[in-house]
Amino acid sequence: MNIELNKNEDNMKLLVSELRQKISKIKLGGGKKKIDKLHDKGKMTARERIAALIDEGTDTIEIGTLTGEGMYPEYGGCPSGGVVVVMGYVSERLCVIVANDATVKAGAWFPITGKKNLRAQEIAMENRIPIIYLVDSAGIFLPMQDEIFADKEHFGRIFRNNAKMSAMGIPQIAAVMGSCVAGGAYLPVMSDEALIVNKTGTIFLAGSYLVKSAIGEEVDNETLGGATTQADISGVMDYKVENDQEALDTIRALIDKIGHPKMACFDRKEPAKPKLKEKEIYSIVPVLRETPFDMKEVILRLLDNSEFTEYKGGYGKTIICGYGRIDGWAVGIVANQRTLVKTKTKEMQFGGVIYSDSSDKATHFILNCNQKKIPLIFIHDVTGFMVGSRSEKGGIIKDGAKMVNAVSNSVVPKFSIVVGNSYGAGNYAMCGKAYDPRLMLAWPTAKIAVMSGASAAKTLLQIKVGSLKAKGEEITKEEEEKLLNEIQNRYDSQTTPYYAAARLWVDAVIDPLETRKYISMGIEAANHHPIEEEFKIGVIRT
Repeated sequence: MNIELNKNEDNMKLLVSELRQKISKIKLGGGKKKIDKLHDKGKMTARERIAALIDEGTDTIEIGTLTGEGMYPEYGGCPSGGVVVVMGYVSERLCVIVANDATVKAGAWFPITGKKNLRAQEIAMENRIPIIYLVDSAGIFLPMQDEIFADKEHFGRIFRNNAKMSAMGIPQIAAVMGSCVAGGAYLPVMSDEALIVNKTGTIFLAGSYLVKSAIGEEVDNETLGGATTQADISGVMDYKVENDQEALDTIRALIDKIGHPKMACFDRKEPAKPKLKEKEIYSIVPVLRETPFDMKEVILRLLDNSEFTEYKGGYGKTIICGYGRIDGWAVGIVANQRTLVKTKTKEMQFGGVIYSDSSDKATHFILNCNQKKIPLIFIHDVTGFMVGSRSEKGGIIKDGAKMVNAVSNSVVPKFSIVVGNSYGAGNYAMCGKAYDPRLMLAWPTAKIAVMSGASAAKTLLQIKVGSLKAKGEEITKEEEEKLLNEIQNRYDSQTTPYYAAARLWVDAVIDPLETRKYISMGIEAANHHPIEEEFKIGVIRT
């Protein structure tokens, strides 16, 4: 047994090391040469600006570090989506900070950049917390303008959100710390207050080249939209500052004066560490996905004092439900559990398959948490709902629909962590991205897809072979095996947590030991927004 634990630990450490290496590379943005160029201009990088803005010694969590990973190779890539998004404390206030990375294509907006900016605004809107924009962008990346400009969730949605947040009373502060052009100029102007850095910040609807070609006027960018023009003459900007540091100091002073909102008052007591060693999580999750493990052992290493009050422990055993605390915050846990199931012919191990009884249990528990205003934590290791004639006759679809209904209509803050598998409708029932978790997180061991690579490959192979036979073509066993491997390799590459994170299907891939921090800061953010919506569920088939 110890040998297996050691293997598990070594595997997790290897995966975490790989994660850290990826993140270290991504944090260089466009590379050292581009960073040096910024410094030569007297400018900080996006990450340096954020580090100087947040309160020293306080926790931060980054959203979408891996955004854009492996995407747009024809354009040299887009590390972190060309924008850095962090939740952190500014003048002791929890804020969302959005900083364009000018080392990545001059901070231009790729399609994924727009998606990440919208996600940052969504977090601020859901939680009613201030948002700070550190603007340094060349605008839309023109070679891909058709994928970023005109649709509902494209570039224009950013400014629509600016207006909506202003109406909602969510503070927005923007600092023009570099280029801010064309439609992008509306973002700082539609914020509550806006700053501009003298000599390095410029903001205009059209730059000097476009102005000359459009109306024949010859004018340099500084005269056209520099700090003196836009702060002292046009009045578009509210504050003119001399450098990046002064801009950040001014933002801190502005945030310091904001009034305090009414809180949701989720229950919190004095935080405590888990009694069981958190690092033992590394040895619990098995190397082989088919190997059973006890999810309760993971849960106990996430909860304060390792205290867990389990709900219906002897019923519906493929889902674990219960109450505990994370960093003092009261939480309800809904977690998949691997279990052995005996049939007439064999004993099968299912990775968190949801049965009718476990679905009913989880539904009732979710209703209880909404009744008692307790935030919900979903821990995924699910391959879907149970299939087969027996399950269908037992009404698995309607029982699964109850759980999906409860998750969909839940009004308490929800958080999802993908520990192992998150497949098919199981992803939906466990509060996947489509069900509005406040944060969607993944461990390096996560897999997210319609089904496993092996199952998908076999299904797709059957379809392919059937299609060939219908045309009168035969396929040899060797060709069939080769085709199966090709399909599975392609499919497997799309199920990794990095593939999901690149596309913002998850907000972050994290070291398991960071889980408590992410959840705690997520609940603290959610606590800024009282629950105003009445909890109702729709029609449920009994």
